[in-house]
Amino acid sequence: MHRPLLVTGSYGQLGRAVVAAAAGRGMTVEGRDLDTLDITDGAAVGRWIGASRPRAVVNCAAYTAVDDCETHEADATMINATAVGHLADACNDVGAALIQISTDYVFDGNGSRPYREDDAVAPASAYGRTKLLGERAARSAAHHLIIRTAWLYGHGGHHFVGAIRRQIDDGRRCLRVVADQIGSPTFCGDLAVALIDLIGADASGTVHAVNDGATSWHGFATEIARALGADVEVVPVSTDEFPRPAPRPAYSVLDTGRLASLTGRRLPPWQDALARYLEESCES
Repeated sequence: MHRPLLVTGSYGQLGRAVVAAAAGRGMTVEGRDLDTLDITDGAAVGRWIGASRPRAVVNCAAYTAVDDCETHEADATMINATAVGHLADACNDVGAALIQISTDYVFDGNGSRPYREDDAVAPASAYGRTKLLGERAARSAAHHLIIRTAWLYGHGGHHFVGAIRRQIDDGRRCLRVVADQIGSPTFCGDLAVALIDLIGADASGTVHAVNDGATSWHGFATEIARALGADVEVVPVSTDEFPRPAPRPAYSVLDTGRLASLTGRRLPPWQDALARYLEESCES
């Protein structure tokens, strides 16, 4: 009997994509979310993983409300870090790999070239700090893989693409969008396939995985509007014009050279990924 793949946070946009990608490869996969598993409950985590004896556990569960983390850092730490320790302990008990999803927010965002896996981390926000603690907890698993990604969007979640589309559908003729934050928009469907490939390659350590290329939020919004055939003006503005409780990285492009060396390819260009996502959304 093949050992299954377990996925936490399976209702979220990435969790759904991972479950679908695994099933598409013929893998036995079981997903859990908060209604059936509280990952902050170490005993419950141990029972689930102990009974299933999986090949690997993919942790897509996280406290991702970046601004709320600034005032609820203890809660975010419990979910983004302490719970990861529970998963790591349970994985060690059954010899399973732990795949932990992390973020560009572990870097300070002041760089000028794509961040490599071994670059110094220096999170500027509570969210980034809690996710960095989660990385450290994941490393207590004897076999672990930490996948850092960024600017995620996908089916069944709240994200930038959906927000821009809603504004267009609501008749907005002018969109003001931040133009001085640079990153790589990443489609959960593409990331999930890469994640399954990395599991198949028995990868370990830390790997950066984002769609190829980089743009600003303004550039991203402009491409969304173009792809939708929307007649809207997208006006570039500065981060200072949209103050938020949590600081955002000015530059968070991730170097995916290690991903390419492990799997033989990079993720497709972000423009291609966006077009496929929008086409799939229309079909559904």
